[in-house]
Amino acid sequence: MTDTPAGTGKRIELTIRALILGCLLAAVFTAANTYLGLKVGLTFASAIPAAVISMALLRAFRGSTIWENMTVQTVASVGGAMSSIIFVLPGLVMIGWWMDFPFWESVMICILGGVLGVTFSIPLRRTLVVQGGLPYPEGVAAAEVLKVGSPGAEQTEEAVRENRSGLFVVIGGAIASAVFGFLAAARVFAAETAAFLRLPAALGGGATGVGFSMQFALLGAGHLIGLAVGLTQLFGLVLAWLIFVPILTSPEFAAWAAAHGLPSVAASVPADAGAEGLAMTVWAREVRFIGAGVIGVAALWTLAKLAKPLVAGLASAVSAQSRRAHGETLELTEQDIPIKIVGLLSVAALVGIAVLLAVVAQGTSLAGSAPLLVIGGLVYVVVIGFAVAAICGYMAGLIGSSNSPVSGVGILAIIIASLLMLGVLAVAGVPADPSVIAFALIVTAIVFAVAVIANDNLQDLKTGQLVEATPWRQQTALLVGVVAGALVIPFVLDMMNQAFGFEGGPPAIVQGSQTLAAPQATLISALAKGVISGDLRWDLIGIGAVVGVLVIILDVVLRRTTNDKIKLPPLAAGIGVYLPAAVTTMLVVGAVCGWLYDRAVKSTRYADVARRMGVLLASGLIVGESLFGVFTAAVIVSAKNEAPFALLPADSGWPAMWAGLIAFAGLTYALYAWVRRRAAKV
Repeated sequence: MTDTPAGTGKRIELTIRALILGCLLAAVFTAANTYLGLKVGLTFASAIPAAVISMALLRAFRGSTIWENMTVQTVASVGGAMSSIIFVLPGLVMIGWWMDFPFWESVMICILGGVLGVTFSIPLRRTLVVQGGLPYPEGVAAAEVLKVGSPGAEQTEEAVRENRSGLFVVIGGAIASAVFGFLAAARVFAAETAAFLRLPAALGGGATGVGFSMQFALLGAGHLIGLAVGLTQLFGLVLAWLIFVPILTSPEFAAWAAAHGLPSVAASVPADAGAEGLAMTVWAREVRFIGAGVIGVAALWTLAKLAKPLVAGLASAVSAQSRRAHGETLELTEQDIPIKIVGLLSVAALVGIAVLLAVVAQGTSLAGSAPLLVIGGLVYVVVIGFAVAAICGYMAGLIGSSNSPVSGVGILAIIIASLLMLGVLAVAGVPADPSVIAFALIVTAIVFAVAVIANDNLQDLKTGQLVEATPWRQQTALLVGVVAGALVIPFVLDMMNQAFGFEGGPPAIVQGSQTLAAPQATLISALAKGVISGDLRWDLIGIGAVVGVLVIILDVVLRRTTNDKIKLPPLAAGIGVYLPAAVTTMLVVGAVCGWLYDRAVKSTRYADVARRMGVLLASGLIVGESLFGVFTAAVIVSAKNEAPFALLPADSGWPAMWAGLIAFAGLTYALYAWVRRRAAKV
């Protein structure tokens, strides 16, 4: 690959038009990911659809190159990744600290943490990206898309056709999912179905249930996570709903807990709540904390495996800076932002964080301890932030950005932050109150921003390495993407807050509207309140930790005995425990559909093209439904109507459910068949 396009004397890479287009796409993907994360607790990697859209649009300009498309993809991807901050930020509304999402505070949390996410990931590039030998599935796939679709001497007519067809697939998938989303909003189709039952006395007499969410965004997300992760989430679902929920809802357990003076949520559930009320209450207030324990152990296991790469990454970055300082010229593809500038950017971000934390403490019971809290917060952000940057970067390389343990990082971060806050308060003699929880959540949100950006950055840097992009230019684009995403998030969060509301927050604008699930934010805020108030169910987290250790052992045994052919990723098991059953079920269906599709095209002459088209279809499905969801929220807020598109009454019942199931299955088959035909014609 040459460094310059034909007929020019310079390398076209970091251009104004690329940055503008990247920022526009970042706004779109940030809005889509924010909706998806609040509704179901998942976000998706937007690198591939961003690359396809970029190549199609920049083709209209003379001299566009693969590296310019790389810039667009990088800005858009990191902007979309920034939306994962919603796994923490809504907690401030849930505890009553915020009534809405103040623009500048929200933006600064995102930007300051995001900048540190970029600077912390730069020293890790050589170890985890260049020398790590990690697969980086999404980064490699994005590089393949860029290579076949970008203008250049090596581009074939087939590549041009694939690029055009790929854009059509993204748009077609988005339209299909948006239309289905509209019909569900119109109540023509049911969007979700669930069944709950009481088990017979021979099986303990507890309750359980099963759910199925007919959402194309989840189908697309399942396709992207793959079969191994999907089946492991199914394993977690089985643990939650066939073991933990039935046991914890059984009369025998309630009697045993009462006899031993132990708490039992099931005992406090009214008798007339039915199987659904009993099962859902126990799952939400007990089983999800077991899932938190599984995820926490999985994150710690990852950190333990990363100790050596962390040291090597720092040594490599310092060595490169030393060689540069002594006059050695590095290859273009090895030139990071100089370590001195990285240091200055990090210091500037930390100064901003210090100011933000000081402002938060003023006017509260924490004001007298503000200097101690600010210093402690900065140390926490640096130490824990760099550690989680490495964890998430490694996991992004291992299983992809969409599956990296950002949820586990948030859980660990809030527990550690809350425990440290208790220690500081004990020294200062300050009583615990809501401001303490808010301070812990804000520090955790900053660390979380570090985690999600590092998680995405290293994936993007892998793509850049494969297409021979210049690292320092790409890292500059990453910083631009951080700002672009941060500016969008408060607007979407405010709109969703008004339209649907959060658990524990102010009521939605329309009485009776369905509260947003926001599973991670709900759990993280509950953990913060539990630790600081002293009533956290450590017993449940401990059970989850034991389960996590057993899953890790089983995963290690399976990998060694099957030569890595069979895996049981511990993080995915934990997610399967604490995500709603209807969400997990649909993710598993999506993973199986994606596997069946890839298997069906595996032996064809167009197998590689078809697989890439499948990824683009999945991305389009996510974007279409998510953007329709954001649009729906805007209409709800403006019209003050919780169901602005409803054509049928809310109690359509079984007819709507069967109509939805049949339409969903039929449209799924039709979409995959259509994509396969398009791939065959490339």
